[in-house]
Amino acid sequence: MPKRTRFTTWRPLATAATAALMATLLTPAAAQAAPRGSQPVHSYENAIREAVWVDTGLDGDGDGKADRVAVDIVRPREPAARGRKVPVIMDASPYYSCCGRGNESQKKTYDANGDVVQMPLFYDNYFVPRGYAVVGVDLAGTNRSDGCVDVGGRSDVQSAKAVVDWLNGRAKAYTTRTGTTRAEAGWTNGRTGMIGKSWDGTIANGVAATGVEGLETVVPISAISSWYDYYFQQGAPLYDSGPDWLSHYVNSPDARAKCGPVQQKLAEGAPRTGDWTPLWTERDYVEAARKVKASVFLVHGMQDLNVRMKHVGQWWDALGKNGVDRKIWLSRTGHVDPFDFRRAAWVETLHRWFDHELMGHDNGIDREPMADIERAPDQWSTSRTWPPSGTRAATLRPGQGAQDGVGTLGLHRRHGTETITDDPALSETDWAASIDKPTPEKAGFVTGALTRDLRLSGSSEVTVTATPSTPTAHLSAVLVDIGPATIRDYADPGEGVTTLTDRTCWGASTAGDSACFKETKAKTADVDYTIVSRGWADLGNHASDAKGTPLTPGKRYTITLDLAATDHVVPKGHRLALIVAGTDKGLIDPPPSSRLRSSREDPHADRPELTLDLARTSARVPFVGGATAFARATAGKASATPGASLLDGVREPRTTHRVPGGAR
Repeated sequence: MPKRTRFTTWRPLATAATAALMATLLTPAAAQAAPRGSQPVHSYENAIREAVWVDTGLDGDGDGKADRVAVDIVRPREPAARGRKVPVIMDASPYYSCCGRGNESQKKTYDANGDVVQMPLFYDNYFVPRGYAVVGVDLAGTNRSDGCVDVGGRSDVQSAKAVVDWLNGRAKAYTTRTGTTRAEAGWTNGRTGMIGKSWDGTIANGVAATGVEGLETVVPISAISSWYDYYFQQGAPLYDSGPDWLSHYVNSPDARAKCGPVQQKLAEGAPRTGDWTPLWTERDYVEAARKVKASVFLVHGMQDLNVRMKHVGQWWDALGKNGVDRKIWLSRTGHVDPFDFRRAAWVETLHRWFDHELMGHDNGIDREPMADIERAPDQWSTSRTWPPSGTRAATLRPGQGAQDGVGTLGLHRRHGTETITDDPALSETDWAASIDKPTPEKAGFVTGALTRDLRLSGSSEVTVTATPSTPTAHLSAVLVDIGPATIRDYADPGEGVTTLTDRTCWGASTAGDSACFKETKAKTADVDYTIVSRGWADLGNHASDAKGTPLTPGKRYTITLDLAATDHVVPKGHRLALIVAGTDKGLIDPPPSSRLRSSREDPHADRPELTLDLARTSARVPFVGGATAFARATAGKASATPGASLLDGVREPRTTHRVPGGAR
């Protein structure tokens, strides 16, 4: 089937004809006053609340019966009474009973008939009065659904895809979990938008990558695009557990009793070596981006250290390559929903987005800038396209300085070597704090103070040529903006926001489901440097991202590290730094040869030592204006003299969340 042209005004022919007739009868003033979006004209209190169980066609728990997933529905009563069909906003989640959704960890609650009373988040409160149905799907193996959680695999994705198929008349559903009475979706026109944060948004990505008909748009917030990249980057382990642990964590008690074989397959298919396996291929939505028909409104925090920004760059680029209509918001927060960092603008924008994509209102959102980017706490800018036109990669070269490990960064190739010794007790914050001091665990390369602003936009890569002293070694590469700033404190438990006690209301309420949520404000920190982008790799993956091999000590290897996408302006007077080091504490695990060893525990430990060949080491960084912009910004004499004191930053990263989503 040929790909649809998106961003067209969708209306039934009869509606379009009526609109054309009305336009000829209305005066210009009256026509201009007509609403261009859905209005809250339906009763939320009297909305229809019901549950159905959709047959997925799978038997994940091996009980000999097809799994059914629970689907809780809140929809306006008035359109159904008039025979009018409504579109659907769907959030498919594993968290509705185990962990909760949103800043207040809301869970589904039910009445005596088993119909939903509280649907977490504001979507139903706000959109049901405006003529949408809101659907909450329990992924297979969670809450009231059959089956097993398989962490982004076929079962997870089919849990939601089957519901889209049912909404479009292609799948079966039942009024109970085990009964035979069929449930039909005659109340909907089938036009579905999926939304969700973290794991929920990940499922939206996965369903979109199936190309299922009827899914018109997805709004993935802080979402995964490839599960391998949630657990590893180029062979380097990002967490000390795998998908089997995560499956057990969110499975319902019933599922835990049945799903041991599924968890065993997850453990066997995701070896801690970091090698790519068929399990990861099944969970790689980027590779399937060519199938995506839905538009994508992507939201992510540029300091998200749970679902990291690598997921944004590769997914965004793949969607663009395949002609998908896209919009993006990038904040300075960590793993935070936009409802908690830009609430009023978010609700308005999301409303207009769904109105355009699901109801066909020509409200102009498709003609507005593609990207909204937070420059500083609560200060936003826009870009017509993202990355902006005129963005080109410049090749930056590290050079030796007057002191070991304190070098230069410019456009011209340099020679010489620098040696680093992996210290798993230290993190990127330790390296950046001592950027102007010679320390054995990092090599830092810094420009002079910039003479004009310099904007990075997109994904970078760093090519490192290194000679290891051990059979295993990990590498980290970090771009840093050196200079004073007030930033969102993404390392704080709130990841850049503070939750207040006052509430604001977004939609209608009932006794069991309030539309009023706690307000938030930016949690800020005054710092001397800002981490801009990060990347990691196991040097044993030098020949292949998919498979690592033991290193030969004393032999030279070259590897290119992918750095996460970002959009950051290094202001005039600041400096741009590239840091190359070993284990980034809290963000990757150390290699086996240095595990549990550090200079703080045993100064004589035999830790990996890496000698960098600077002539064969470089960074490809996308600047607005390319190499010319970098040359202009670094021209002239430095206007600031680096000091020898330690610089202040946020606390060291602590990625204790092995769960992509949690409560926040």
